[in-house]
Amino acid sequence: MPELRKDPVVGRWVIIATERAQRPSDFAAQPVRPVGSECVFCEGNEHKTPPEILAARSAASRPNEPGWSYRVVPNKFPALRIEGELEPTGEGLFDRMNGVGAHEVVIEAPEHTASLATLPVTAVADVLGAFRERLRDLKKDPRLEYVLVFKNHGEPAGASLEHPHSQLIATPIIPIMVAEELAGAARYFELKERCVWCDILRQERRGGRRTIVEAGGFVALAPFAPRFPFETWILPAVHRAGFDESGVDELRGLAGLLGDFLRRMNRVLGDPPFNFMLHTAPLRGGELESFHWHLEVIPKLTRVAGFEWGSGFFINPVPPEDAAEALRAGTG
Repeated sequence: MPELRKDPVVGRWVIIATERAQRPSDFAAQPVRPVGSECVFCEGNEHKTPPEILAARSAASRPNEPGWSYRVVPNKFPALRIEGELEPTGEGLFDRMNGVGAHEVVIEAPEHTASLATLPVTAVADVLGAFRERLRDLKKDPRLEYVLVFKNHGEPAGASLEHPHSQLIATPIIPIMVAEELAGAARYFELKERCVWCDILRQERRGGRRTIVEAGGFVALAPFAPRFPFETWILPAVHRAGFDESGVDELRGLAGLLGDFLRRMNRVLGDPPFNFMLHTAPLRGGELESFHWHLEVIPKLTRVAGFEWGSGFFINPVPPEDAAEALRAGTG
């Protein structure tokens, strides 16, 4: 029989449709597209991107030339622009403001066929360090309230270029999905005087059915009420609200676990298209005892259709216990 499950953070209900249950092999892998010779992100094509904001380079190299291991550049077609002022205005009951913010691309490696699953741990840690440094820098801009780091891997997941890259968008308001998490976590903290994610970690590590892998001070688990098949959360094992507070050892630990998890996912699902999103504390407001930063990884295996859009319910054909079991077996 199908089962309704409630997310303990935001209170969202999902339907675990066990009668529609699918095996990992039922999700077909995407065909690999040939490497393009004119990729703007490949080493040697630095002149085809806007000037870099941040990069890790060899001592002999110069900015915007070859010799880098990662680069951060402004998005050539930004959703929001860094120039200007917000100038909020009203139109009756409607609100509007200028589209001020930041939209940047993190080019994760010079090699076109590299990935976070195959890069050395040190290289992945460097990319994570770039996320941290951009968060810290954008925090200095008083116009901005939030920075979302995200990755689209594969065309079905929204990637327009196949070269390994992730993005960040800084916004002058807190996104609604993060606001819902903040509100849910605050309610839980007011009731229990504990972080809800810390309690989730405590229960899941004790039970083990939905825990996938734990290493380097981080835990990957299948959430109790996942919206999508094989949805996974990666969290620091100790409480931390802001990703920008992470130290070098933490970044290296996260890099090791993230690479391990992505290799497991590739073995089980055949290099699926996926999105990941980094939910960290807002840029303003100081330390949050109630919030716990986390990375959400969502393979693009099913489609959101009319029922989901109309109701806010999600129908997931793979119980998280089954997903976790498969991913545990797909040793990284």
